[in-house]
Amino acid sequence: MISASMVKELRETTGAGMLDCKKALEETNGNMEEAITWLREKGISKAAKKASRIAAEGLGLTKVNGNNAVILEVNSETDFVAKNEEFKSLVDKIADILLESNVTNVEDALKLNVDDKTLEELIVEKISTIGEKLSFRRFTKVTKEDNQVFGTYSHMGGKIVTLCVMDGNDVELAKDIAMQIAAMRPSYLTREEVPSEVIEKEKTILTEQAENEGLDTNKIPMIVNGRLNKFYEEVCLVDQGFVKENKTKVGKYVESKNSKINSFVRYEVGEGMEKKEENFADEVAKQING
Repeated sequence: MISASMVKELRETTGAGMLDCKKALEETNGNMEEAITWLREKGISKAAKKASRIAAEGLGLTKVNGNNAVILEVNSETDFVAKNEEFKSLVDKIADILLESNVTNVEDALKLNVDDKTLEELIVEKISTIGEKLSFRRFTKVTKEDNQVFGTYSHMGGKIVTLCVMDGNDVELAKDIAMQIAAMRPSYLTREEVPSEVIEKEKTILTEQAENEGLDTNKIPMIVNGRLNKFYEEVCLVDQGFVKENKTKVGKYVESKNSKINSFVRYEVGEGMEKKEENFADEVAKQING
């Protein structure tokens, strides 16, 4: 049974039409990932990576202390609370606690002592005073060398936060790259980091697309390689066009500044999380069954 909410989710993920989404789900027995692939193979959805729905509210934060930095996400039920000063103060306090500790995962972080209580108990106290469920979702701690610099950026009041580590001491360049990461959503730093299974899946999809377009069979491998390069330009940071000088690749631009990007982290609040169902699902159902 293909539900209206499944059609709605696929539509939001791919941007494809409602009936196309329903057909894709029927053809793939309701498997969401296979339905996304089916739409792309048919050329209906061009999106290479809209797999995450931005749903839950909350706040992301990047904080630096010397050669250490932390990037984290704490969720709330409403955007109203995410803008609340008490909630912002809690997120800032969690960042400070993480910077002072050696923990590497949320489970251990929640056990840390803060003012004679655990971090988990502190969050529970805030839940009772703020009046909403709050959740410390994730964090990444990063350390740099003395000859390196952090780049940080926060967009839309903490809805998107980024952190990168670069060689040298060019603070402005590092901030520009952090902004690039926020705007262009790279998944990997270089082509070498893209897992082989991801590349093979993309090749399969691109081959199926080319065949469905009725292109010359002998030319399909060349066409697929060309389109694969476009894929790399979307998902690999160094292969992306630099937002400030689009004709120049990020990697080449950074190289021209005698620098190098070593690593990056990008958090978008709520990515991959489900939101409360809204009445739109009922509207979809009426159109499908009408």
